[in-house]
Amino acid sequence: MKPAAFEYLAPVSLAEAVAALGRDDAKILAGGQSLVPMLNFRLRAPSLLVDIGRIPGLDYIEDDRAGGLRIGAMTRHHTVETSDLLRQRFPVLHAAMQYVAHLAIRNKGTIGGSLCHGDPAAELPGLMLLLDARLKTTQRTIAAEDFYEGALDTALAEDEILTEILLPPLPAGTGWGFEEFARRSGDFALTAVGATVGEEARIVAIGAHETPLRLRAAEALFPDIEAAAEAAREEVSPNDDLHGSADYRRHLVSVLTRHALMSAREGAAS
Repeated sequence: MKPAAFEYLAPVSLAEAVAALGRDDAKILAGGQSLVPMLNFRLRAPSLLVDIGRIPGLDYIEDDRAGGLRIGAMTRHHTVETSDLLRQRFPVLHAAMQYVAHLAIRNKGTIGGSLCHGDPAAELPGLMLLLDARLKTTQRTIAAEDFYEGALDTALAEDEILTEILLPPLPAGTGWGFEEFARRSGDFALTAVGATVGEEARIVAIGAHETPLRLRAAEALFPDIEAAAEAAREEVSPNDDLHGSADYRRHLVSVLTRHALMSAREGAAS
């Protein structure tokens, strides 16, 4: 199929882009790897596409001088995947990037586009929750835990644009684990679990709820990994679909939580 007719604007400044969003049903185009298929299937039919790809200064990965990172919203997935600085500071995010779609998509897709699309089965929204990221927009800074309100639904206002991701430093000695199960390499996860263990345990489930979900009951039971894994099963609320039942996904969450915590504990110990 082909998309419904729309107008196209390629602003060269954030101010121009924000002004364009004042129009009813305008939509931001970043990498387009999520939006364009939705347009082609007519799941979205905006009257105006605002392409922010020509706005300078939104593509970078920089040291924030406190041990964290600042990532521009237009940074491509492949840049995130291959960044030595990111691999050193946030190896769990580096590991998760290996599961994101296929290379052709990672070459075009942007971190900001994925976060704003808000697919509950996508890796990046879950990793932002795991790493306690803050998402900076043209209006404010939003904690990752407050950003996702439902499947494909975020806290962004209609005239608000994500500009930067702020990752606070991981405490020294933090161990991590990331586990994902998908039918084929590059497919969306049936479910995935990320964990960090250091001063506290943090566990996030992906693809098992209408948003990325912090598994706080499971966290509270760590270092008892078996108890944490069983608690994780009860915390999630997955749906049935043609790829697997809700019970099957709950089982996967339990198994993947166990493996992610084991990896994280071993990493912290070493």
